[in-house]
Amino acid sequence: MNGRTVLERFPAGGPRGSWPAEEFAQARRLEGLPAEVVMDLATDMFLVIVRSGDGGGDVTA
Repeated sequence: MNGRTVLERFPAGGPRGSWPAEEFAQARRLEGLPAEVVMDLATDMFLVIVRSGDGGGDVTA
């Protein structure tokens, strides 16, 4: 499968000094998932994703 699985979404306007998307992704990496954070400019959200359909969540292309 050539795509990604979105694990979680976080608003881009979080509190100063807070990085909830990065913290969530780091926790998933500690669990063994190759999670990464990307920016969805259309929705102004940070997405925590896993490429190639690994993990849970909704799949987008």
